[in-house]
Amino acid sequence: TMVKAVPLLLVGLGIVIAFRANVINIGAEGQLIVGALITTYLAVELGDTWPNYLVITLGIIAGTLMGALWAGIPGYLKAYLNVNEILSTIMMNQIAIQIGYFLLRGPMIDPKEVEAGTNIPHSARLPRPTDLPRFTDVAGWFGFTDSAKDLNLTGFWGELYGLLVEPTRLHTGFFIAIIMAILVYIFLWRTTIGYRIRAVGLNPAAARYAGIQVPRTIILSMGLSGAFAGLAGAVEILGLHHRMFEPLAVSAGYGFSGIVVALFGKLHPIGAIPASILFGGLLVGGDKMQRAVQVPQVFVTALLGLIVLFVVSSEIWSRRRARRRVAVQTTAEENE
Repeated sequence: TMVKAVPLLLVGLGIVIAFRANVINIGAEGQLIVGALITTYLAVELGDTWPNYLVITLGIIAGTLMGALWAGIPGYLKAYLNVNEILSTIMMNQIAIQIGYFLLRGPMIDPKEVEAGTNIPHSARLPRPTDLPRFTDVAGWFGFTDSAKDLNLTGFWGELYGLLVEPTRLHTGFFIAIIMAILVYIFLWRTTIGYRIRAVGLNPAAARYAGIQVPRTIILSMGLSGAFAGLAGAVEILGLHHRMFEPLAVSAGYGFSGIVVALFGKLHPIGAIPASILFGGLLVGGDKMQRAVQVPQVFVTALLGLIVLFVVSSEIWSRRRARRRVAVQTTAEENE
């Protein structure tokens, strides 16, 4: 669940920023893919010669910047040419997918696949020193090597200890995601730029009248949104997959599920944390149900859609109710 929550939270944070500026980013899938591609390329090419901490840092930065660049293109088209961002981001998704397939069948394909004649479209395995440390590794640094059973830990504390210390796929990308959520909150509600983004989202005309550069703010919000999607792609490669394979398998629908996380978290970065864990659990549960009792995975997808429908409907209803309350108060004041 926590492993699934990492990319969901990172993508969701990007969606929060875009939606706060009243810009709809449907292109997180493509932004995640290009971030994963550039991170894979750098790690494979530099992992054996450069220090591992430098390769990891460079891979994360490159993935983040690539995602920002990929999202900045539709942001620019929206800001200066008034091109619908929904259409342009969907088109950018398809371009990213096709670029991924081209690279994985050509320049980035694993040489071992070519030698064997199988030509399965995936990259070489990243050098192991470039893997993001897992929770087990971090616990070992502090001397926690005993299992929960050895320490006679049971119940909640035993499960928590097992999650943090015993062998698990959960990696330090989880820490990165939590820290990013806190930073996004500070950015949106404690900085001038964050205030401008929210002002543009609430009323672009009023923001423009107040002297805010609306086009630049739109491009910035889209770029930041794509940066978080690109970061999600980099973290998935370095922390979980350790190689790039079919683009749609790497993205795994996180670009769209992240929208659900952002909406369910009320477009608040802190609210996105429990929302990502909840939907991560739903995705894991859907996989297990499909294997155990043959319940189709699309059932979970449909459930996510229903949740979005209910969240959006409740938000619309709340806004209409607020407008009616204001209208009633205005009428009463005029009658007086």
